[in-house]
Amino acid sequence: METLTFEMVGFHEINHAILGCPCYMKFMAIPNYTYLKLKMLGPCGVITIGTSFQHAYECEVECYEHAMTIVVSKELAAIREEVIEEVPDPKQSASSFEPIEGANKVPIDPSGSKGKVVRIGTMLSSE
Repeated sequence: METLTFEMVGFHEINHAILGCPCYMKFMAIPNYTYLKLKMLGPCGVITIGTSFQHAYECEVECYEHAMTIVVSKELAAIREEVIEEVPDPKQSASSFEPIEGANKVPIDPSGSKGKVVRIGTMLSSE
């Protein structure tokens, strides 16, 4: 038995062990990234650990999607902190609206007999 010291990457709900050169030297393991193989000495000869390119690609896509989800959720949290939501005052009634001085009355439908008008002003209030 050997004691390993390695770093854990803290992804949400997923942990990946990063085995670096010290670990490879301790086990006399040889990684071959081209063929996705790891070879090391075992009690009965050479142990070869491998995977397929399809499986490696699927793991890479899954890790990418997971990382993007984390990034997007952090960006969303930052945006939520920046946005100040203004709650309308329930005590202010709709009938308390008063048009500013100098607003012109323009009929919505000149041919209509209902007399509905829109008030258009050229000055904005300080509010």
